[in-house]
Amino acid sequence: MLARKKYFISAIVGALVALSIISLVLSLVRVEDVTLPPTVKYGMVFDAGSSHTSLFVYEWDSDKQNDTGVVSQTLSCDVQGQGISSYANNPPEAGNSLRECLDKALQVVPAEKQRDVPSYLGATAGMRLLRYSNSSAAEQILAEVTKTIQEYPVAFKGAQILTGEEEGAYGWITINYLLDSFTKVGKGWNAQWLHPEAANIFGALDLGGASTQITFMPEGSVLSPNEASELTLYGYSYNIYTHSYLCYGQNEMLKRLSSPSTRVHHPCYPKGYNETVSLSSFRASPCTNSSDPRLPLGDSIVTLEGRGNASGCLEALRELFNFSACAQSQNCTFDGVYQPPLRGRFIAFSAFYYNFKFLNLTEGQPLAVVREAIEGLCTRSWEDLSSSYPKENPKRLPKYCANANYILTLLLDAYKFNETSWNNIFFQMKAGSADVGWTLGYMLNLTNMVPPKAPARLKGHRPSLWAAAITFIILTLVLGLAALLLLLWV
Repeated sequence: MLARKKYFISAIVGALVALSIISLVLSLVRVEDVTLPPTVKYGMVFDAGSSHTSLFVYEWDSDKQNDTGVVSQTLSCDVQGQGISSYANNPPEAGNSLRECLDKALQVVPAEKQRDVPSYLGATAGMRLLRYSNSSAAEQILAEVTKTIQEYPVAFKGAQILTGEEEGAYGWITINYLLDSFTKVGKGWNAQWLHPEAANIFGALDLGGASTQITFMPEGSVLSPNEASELTLYGYSYNIYTHSYLCYGQNEMLKRLSSPSTRVHHPCYPKGYNETVSLSSFRASPCTNSSDPRLPLGDSIVTLEGRGNASGCLEALRELFNFSACAQSQNCTFDGVYQPPLRGRFIAFSAFYYNFKFLNLTEGQPLAVVREAIEGLCTRSWEDLSSSYPKENPKRLPKYCANANYILTLLLDAYKFNETSWNNIFFQMKAGSADVGWTLGYMLNLTNMVPPKAPARLKGHRPSLWAAAITFIILTLVLGLAALLLLLWV
């Protein structure tokens, strides 16, 4: 009997010892970090251009790769009406014009995240011109759009007028981000971001209503500090050349192209087309010479009569540029502006794209084919054009000849593309499902300013180790309980 008791007591002690050993082993097992999936964050950017305003909503994971968020486009919304600079005489309406797109944005952002959405408004060349001619009106417009956006449950960070160089640099970022120029290996959570070769970086050509920008990575350093920008993306620095030409957007070009006399024979408009414009539109723009003595007094009406003269159109357009200011310098565009030699491939977007889309030109066509298409367009009568393109905007249709010839003059004579490098220009407005423009680059840059939210981390054991440990504990407890029952029975 005593031997049996000793046996059962030994069993109980053994079970307790085994339990202690298992507990000790568990305490010594290496603890691993368990990373939870990142949460989605949102951002909103208004592109307040000279001719219209658009709202873009972006989203990205709270985790970041080398301090730069992985951003994608969720929504684009075109604001009804003209650009906010057109509301100089009625600033409150500039704010009201944004409401429809703000309402649409809140429909795609979850309600619980809306108050954390950083929201921005960036105004470009139209507002730069208005600030130049009427700074108080520009400030009132910015105040009104700020007031409107602040009524919505978003984290509004401010409305500002971008410089032309900022606009060019952010457009450059957008293009290379969308075309994966900054990344080489992998996508998503486990992507590896590598420093790309310079040959894989695209340049950016942007043509808006009031300004145009050119941005690219030159072969060497940028000699003029006014045109040099240094950007840091994915942990690497990029030195780029960027310059913005105010008053050289296509809308301001058309104003400058029209002579201030009371009846104008317009070489770029189709034969048989007449248009009347008010001289107040010339005087309102800082880009036109309002002090010209040929301007009639008062708010007179100017009649533009189309002549459909392709060569005369090119000649008139070249007179808008001061090429003589470069004095034979190879590193100069026009008006005495420095530019290093072109390098690499370029994406031409905005008005560059829309005008060449109308010409129905495919990528990679020789320059001679492009010239022939433009000349053929310019020689068509207004009756022919209007009947051939009944769905085209009748206010835009007569201007395609002038716009296309202006683009040729700007790219070839000013920026110095030639027969060979012309093939390095690609006209497009989208990359993937996202729009090409400065707003995505702006948002990418601002993700470094939004405080990053680190992925939530938990301390835990490997699931397999936990399963084994729990099994051993249960077996030990069962063994100990059985031994105790047997001891009591005996």
